[in-house]
Amino acid sequence: MKNNARRVALWGGIAYLITFAFSIPALGLLSPVTDHADFVLGGGDNDNQVLLGGVFELITAFAGVATALALYPVTRRISKTAALGFVSSRVVEAGFISVGVVSILSVVTLRQDLGGSPDSPDGLVPLAHALVAVRDWTFLFGPGVMATFNALFLATMLYRAGLVPRILPILGLIGAPLLATKAMIVTFGGMEDMSAGVIPFALPIAAWELGLGLWLTFKGFRPSAVLDETSA
Repeated sequence: MKNNARRVALWGGIAYLITFAFSIPALGLLSPVTDHADFVLGGGDNDNQVLLGGVFELITAFAGVATALALYPVTRRISKTAALGFVSSRVVEAGFISVGVVSILSVVTLRQDLGGSPDSPDGLVPLAHALVAVRDWTFLFGPGVMATFNALFLATMLYRAGLVPRILPILGLIGAPLLATKAMIVTFGGMEDMSAGVIPFALPIAAWELGLGLWLTFKGFRPSAVLDETSA
């Protein structure tokens, strides 16, 4: 009985840690495209780096869905509605991330097919700008907005059931409205999404997800009647 719950927690925790292990390096790997408008006209020295960044973001998306699926055998015992909501929000987030990856990798394809020649089309740079803009918006509304719904669904369930230390879901419940506020500020031009000003808004959610991943991986769930019911 306990082994089943431990296995659920372990896989859920590992999935959370995978999202951190791949999402943070992906930002740096994609920077030749996201930070340099003339990448599409370059020589292609960073193509493989950008492609790897795209793969890392896809792994992040799949791992995010895996967090919800791995924990579902336990979360559904707390609230089927919230458990399904958590799965759904993760799937939507993965969809946003995937669209952003396709947009960025399309810039690489444009550079390979058209950008390296002296007679590159005049509209190539504006087109690359547009594709990067798509990625910026999907990044904002994917990890930047859907993470608030992820936290609201899962943190509420874990808080109610007492399956982890209360400070972890409290961080998630505090961080969710802060992250949503940041997304609205960025949407209406109040700050840049990757600027230093977003750190106070994003830190609680980051602490919630990293802390939860570490706790589930190395400690597992705390004893609870929910686990007994799951075993039964």
